[in-house]
Amino acid sequence: MLRVLTYNVRRCLGTDGRLSPERIAAVIAACRPDVVALQELDVGRRRTGGVDQAQAIADRLGMGSHFHPALQVMEERYGDAILTALPSRLVRAEGLPGLARRPGLEPRGALWAAVAVRGREVQVITTHLGLDRRERLAQVSALTGPRWLGDPACRAPVVLLGDLNAVPLSRAYRHLAARLTDAEGGPFGGWARPTFPARLPALRLDHIFVGGGIVSRGIRTLRAGEARLASDHLPLVADLAFAPPRPGLAAAPLPARPANPDDAGSHGRA
Repeated sequence: MLRVLTYNVRRCLGTDGRLSPERIAAVIAACRPDVVALQELDVGRRRTGGVDQAQAIADRLGMGSHFHPALQVMEERYGDAILTALPSRLVRAEGLPGLARRPGLEPRGALWAAVAVRGREVQVITTHLGLDRRERLAQVSALTGPRWLGDPACRAPVVLLGDLNAVPLSRAYRHLAARLTDAEGGPFGGWARPTFPARLPALRLDHIFVGGGIVSRGIRTLRAGEARLASDHLPLVADLAFAPPRPGLAAAPLPARPANPDDAGSHGRA
């Protein structure tokens, strides 16, 4: 079994106004995940005391970290991370496309690490998509293209997780769901277990997708205690298992496919 967690931590600023990477780490530790994907981390930023939040949380959890700054100004960075105590290697970390006509949009990126799990290598990709529906669809098109899911190195098994800023009726979600399986299962699985806003969750903006040799054994949000206060999103957790191999079939990369140029709408926040 492999337990994965995705969590938009909002620079470790809680809904009660308290800034605490330690509290975020405690919320994560409560469910004992093997792989953690985090979004909206500050590293060396004055507004959060210059702390390397990715490393601080990883240290508390006894994990190593891979960090990608979607935004960097001088020494201040802001972005996403993959944390794990399992052997892992960074495969790719780079920006995702924005909109040429809207240069002021917040930069977005993705991070890909290969994690060794009981003699098998799992390809783990995390991302934090934009707020504009056209922007999200361009970013999903990139993720399903030759640099990410379509890369020959992205061989099964595969997990893609993060804050998509998209609900299941959106084009962005549906294009990913056509390539991978929502760990919630079923055609409307993405509606279940909302993650935003944390105090009274109504929208599922955070998702865990699996494909190529991985199946979901259960998914849930963490809603108890400090999880409602530590960030404006709730953590989403899934228990995954390796699917039995099909005789005579080798694992293959997911084919690249362009996305449709329209989307269903924008929800939530960065």
